[in-house]
Amino acid sequence: MLAALAAAEYLEPTPVQAGLIPKALQGEDLMGQAQTGTGKTAAFAIPILERLQPHRAGGGLQALVLVPTRELAVQVRDECIKLAAGRDARIVGVYGGKPLRRQVEQLRHGAEVAVGTPGRILDLMSRGALTFQDVKVVVLDEADRMLDIGFRPDIEKILRRCPSDRQTLLLSATIPPPIKRLAERYMRKPEVLDFSPKNLAVETIEQHYFTVDPEQKFALLVKLLEREQPRQAIIFCRTRRGTEKLHHKLSQKIRGADTIHGDLQQRVRDRVMRNFREGKVRYLVATDVVGRGIDVTNISHIINYDIPQFCDDYVHRVGRAGRMGREGVAFSFVTPEEGNELTRIEMRIDRLLVRDELPGFIAYSKPQPTEDLDAEDDESAPAPPKPPVFGSRTKRYRRAL
Repeated sequence: MLAALAAAEYLEPTPVQAGLIPKALQGEDLMGQAQTGTGKTAAFAIPILERLQPHRAGGGLQALVLVPTRELAVQVRDECIKLAAGRDARIVGVYGGKPLRRQVEQLRHGAEVAVGTPGRILDLMSRGALTFQDVKVVVLDEADRMLDIGFRPDIEKILRRCPSDRQTLLLSATIPPPIKRLAERYMRKPEVLDFSPKNLAVETIEQHYFTVDPEQKFALLVKLLEREQPRQAIIFCRTRRGTEKLHHKLSQKIRGADTIHGDLQQRVRDRVMRNFREGKVRYLVATDVVGRGIDVTNISHIINYDIPQFCDDYVHRVGRAGRMGREGVAFSFVTPEEGNELTRIEMRIDRLLVRDELPGFIAYSKPQPTEDLDAEDDESAPAPPKPPVFGSRTKRYRRAL
């Protein structure tokens, strides 16, 4: 393990790793609360690998890692393989979008660790290709996200099939009541380890917003990319259709753009993410399928083309540019009707986003609907329209249109 850590250039543990690894090695059930990008994967992968029994013919699965998305399954599997260098440990990824037959064959030849999404794991279990009688450790990674997207019934079915004396590690960015109820039912007196920063927003990331009419958002995006010249950027949209439309328009204006969302075939999603990691794609237009857990080291900019529906999704999106404390910048496009949503995000992260403008570019053309408290008393000529200043703690901020 020391040789594998040295080869991976993991020289000092992160706080999550330093806190979780020693207790996990002792076999305790743990609930670790930490944001993505803090080294959570190695924090559970290292104890799993250290506690694996030597490979033996006919031996069953010893560790199971559940994750919410296919992309995260690939990333966690690859991280486990990297940390298992020099060991006789077989680690497989099981997730949708890939041929079922191949995954069945991999499991039939034997595997000590499986990393996968709950739906595919249940499918393999129902076919008899995946059994859990030898499982010693179960990891629920990004547990809050798995519950958000409706995986709770699948997770409970899987946990009920695993041995009752297993070790369970639950890792989550937030621990809301549904997570606590899941832990109370399926874990043995878990210790809670909280590594979350007091401020949910990543401190190293500058965070700005533009007030913009919906019909001006694309023009604003093009101008903003010209101004910022990001190393790499993720441009988030709410819907798959919106992602496709934006990618089509953006590809006609600039080079190096690609898209990823849940409707794409898995081989296409894998190719896009591989090209993005290798720097062949500069601008990735995406849904929240890459909002959690995806580690690409060169991302300098996050652009919320559509403001996220949930406050925690904002935190995870922005965190793509702040992996392991790196610096970055995030911009959110806010239409006049979305002032309240921006307010909720600011209250959630306890931080004001800074209003930004592009000189000479009129992003907001409609008359301001609230009284301009700062305007001079000049009745001789009407003042030009100004964008609403959502991010000030005045009465106007509370009204937020």
